[in-house]
Amino acid sequence: MLDILLDTVIDSIKLLPFLFIAYLIMEYIEHKISDKSKEKIQKSGRIGPAIGSILGIFPQCGFSVAATNLYAARIITLGTLISVYLSTSDEMLPILISKAVPIGTILSILGVKFIIGMVYGFAIDFILQIRNKNKKEQNKIIDLCEEEHCHCENGILKSALKHTISIFIYIFILTLIINVVVEIIGEENLKSFMSGQAIFEPIFASLIGLIPNCASSVIITELYLSEIISFGSLIAGLLVNAGAGVLMLFRINKNLKENIKIVILLFILGAVTGIVFNLIGI
Repeated sequence: MLDILLDTVIDSIKLLPFLFIAYLIMEYIEHKISDKSKEKIQKSGRIGPAIGSILGIFPQCGFSVAATNLYAARIITLGTLISVYLSTSDEMLPILISKAVPIGTILSILGVKFIIGMVYGFAIDFILQIRNKNKKEQNKIIDLCEEEHCHCENGILKSALKHTISIFIYIFILTLIINVVVEIIGEENLKSFMSGQAIFEPIFASLIGLIPNCASSVIITELYLSEIISFGSLIAGLLVNAGAGVLMLFRINKNLKENIKIVILLFILGAVTGIVFNLIGI
């Protein structure tokens, strides 16, 4: 239990700088930038999926948490959020490096995640732009401030810090619960479950990848390195492995139906991509 608690503390603390920076950006935009400038920022979000995919490939799930906060405030688009989620690497990259995997293989995996994240992100934004052609998305930073009772008028630093502490406590508690559950189930049991499901590998890999815990990316990567699952299944599991970003989504974005749709979309994109890769023999 002490090890679980220590892992939870470490995982949660790693998110702190990303949380603080995300809230600082939100506070600054709300209080220091004019409405005209806010519109320019949102319009520049058209290249967001490309930027999101680049940031996501770094081995740190903090980017998915920061992106979730920015999406909840409608500073970035849904396509950008999905691109970050799909390209986020979490513990995959450190494991590949520690196992002395050839650099070409590592770059191939990162490249696939980057391209898929960017392509899907742009596609989602394009579809939503057509559907919502005559609708204008309103900035929701004020709503977030009112819900958190942060007293934003006292300064952006104090307000951002209060937001950060509040969300940190939430993430810590949920991460602790998830770590305990994973420990009870056992990583070996999850590996055994995956190894006997060759036909539906990408689907089960995506389900495991949705677990907002570093253990899921560790399990999927190790199964691939042990040649138990295919490359397509590896990609399927890693694409949906958005880390604590999904936890943050249900905490900060109050539209439960929308959150569920985003998670389902994430799962479908990961599973279908993995199945396609397996069918064409990648």
